Amino acid sequence: MNAPTIIVLSIVAAVFVAIVAREIIKKKKGESSCSCGCGGCAFKDSCHSNKSK
Repeated sequence: MNAPTIIVLSIVAAVFVAIVAREIIKKKKGESSCSCGCGGCAFKDSCHSNKSK
């Protein structure tokens, strides 16, 4: 692989890691991944089953 390919691949990998890390942090804080709340979500009971209502 040449240098430009490695640079582009590194940038794409860094963006991917940042997105995954942000979602993991949001999940640990108890926030939803879509940022629109869980009121109308069909999976709200399975996603947040360990929290008291």
